[in-house]
Formats: sequence, structure tokens, C-alpha cells
Amino acid sequence: MTDQARNEPHPLRSRLGGRNLYLIGMMGSGKSSSGRPLAQQLGYGFVDADPVIEQAAGCTIAEIFERDGEAGFRALESQVLQAIGQRHSLVVATGGGVITKPENWGVLHQGLVIWLDPGKERLMARLQQDPTQRPLLQTDDPAAALDALLAERMPLYREADLHLQVNDQSAEQVAAMVLEAIPTILKPDQGAPAAPQTTAG
Repeated sequence: MTDQARNEPHPLRSRLGGRNLYLIGMMGSGKSSSGRPLAQQLGYGFVDADPVIEQAAGCTIAEIFERDGEAGFRALESQVLQAIGQRHSLVVATGGGVITKPENWGVLHQGLVIWLDPGKERLMARLQQDPTQRPLLQTDDPAAALDALLAERMPLYREADLHLQVNDQSAEQVAAMVLEAIPTILKPDQGAPAAPQTTAG
């Protein structure tokens, strides 16, 4: 890529009109890793919601769960999402459970909501290799806990504007898939999303 091509704004940027892109999906679905190159290619800012929550709380997410339970964490998560939603031209990597609180959808649907979906088996394999402490999987049977979370959340994830089925692509390849798929949900003459679409990787 030439310097000129790298410095030119992506053609989608003007069509998006500053609307945020919210990446949703289960823990381990690649939201944070693919969100960075996606933001870079669009000339957007990037926000990873979980570190913002930790900064606001002054402790780790695992400690928030231990101290305040999941309800306390979700309340703080909603506050952080509301603050992020006041800004524009951002790619936002959200937490896996952000979709469980109905009020959060009011913020999410102000932008475009993109569900990164690696499928259950690939998700479990990734989580087993990930050293990050996941409070909701700290059980004697993490696979059963993951199944329960998927059963609860899958209908909610389907509310996304765009459903991307991802496999073993690199973060940069997933970002490219998102950029390629976004025009399929934008109306020709404006940035409003059309009907939800599913794209296989």
C-alpha cells in the first residue's frame, strides 16, 4: 500500500457519518484484536470497553465481580457504554454480556452493531488457550458454563445489524471482512442500516 493510499480516508468513512461501530460477541471472539486494525483502516478511534471499566472501578473485572457480583459489573458497564456513546467515529470492542441489558441497546443501535461469531467449538478452543481470567467461566465445568451463556445470549446477538461468522482469520483479515460487509447493510444514499445480514467467513 502506498503512503497516499494509507493517508486517504476509507470511502466508507463518509458514508458512516461518524456513527460508531460496536463489535459484540462472546468473550474470545476477537473483538479487541480485530477492532484495532478496523479502526485504523477507517481512520476511527478505538475503545476497548473492558479496560475503561477497570479504570473507572480502580480494579480488575475479576475483582469487580468478586466485590459487586455480576449485577454490579453490568451496572458499571452500562454507565461506561453511555459515556462512550456520547462520542463519535469510534470502533468499540464491547464486553460479551453487554447485550443482556435492554437499555444498552439504545446506545448500541445509535451506531452499527457487528456480531463476531466464531462458533462454539472454536470459541472454547480459544478460551482454553487464553490466560485472561473469565469470571463467568470460573466453574468446575467451563464447557457447560459456556453452553449456558451461549443459550442465553445467542438470541440477543442476533439483534445485531451484521452477523459475521469468523474462522481462523487474522485480526487484519477480520477487519477487512467487516469493511467489505458494511456496505451490504447501508442504504445506498445514507448511513442508516438496512435489514440484518449474515456473512460467512
